Amino acid sequence: MRPVHTLLQRAATALGWDGVVVPDVAVLGQQVSAVVRLLPEVHEWRTQNGWPPRADPSWFRSWFEPEAHDRLPVAAVELVGVLVSESTTDRALQSCGTLLTLAPCAVMLPRTDESQAWSYIELDYYGIGVVVADDSTADLMVPPEDRSPEFGPSLFGRWLLEVLYERVLKASHAPAGA
Repeated sequence: MRPVHTLLQRAATALGWDGVVVPDVAVLGQQVSAVVRLLPEVHEWRTQNGWPPRADPSWFRSWFEPEAHDRLPVAAVELVGVLVSESTTDRALQSCGTLLTLAPCAVMLPRTDESQAWSYIELDYYGIGVVVADDSTADLMVPPEDRSPEFGPSLFGRWLLEVLYERVLKASHAPAGA
């Protein structure tokens, strides 16, 4: 496992997010990591019925034309949370702001000796989680909240689940150490 991926896995564990860490996902103009859980019964059904991941955005745009599709695939993954790496708390609110519409969001910060109490209070107010990490440990400082139900489902969020489904399947077939 690569060092960055190991650190992301430690952060996910500190957050209590059980699932597969999918690093380097482009979401709303930024690179983030997602923690997803494969839904085995849905994946099995989709596999048996010829519904592979549909990550092509043009296919999703066609959902607005119901006559083009008489049925649509059920999501085969659940987005547990979004993890954003930042160097300071200053950018954490901006980084997680729109991501909160999709799932719980947490920022992973480097461990420092300076006090971050006021910054953590602000992030807690907005429901943004905080994990501080170094090369060997990751500690939860502020638990994230799931504010996504306040915003409801979106076509973008559903498309993102297909992208993540595709990435999880590719990762499960990758050679060891990749």
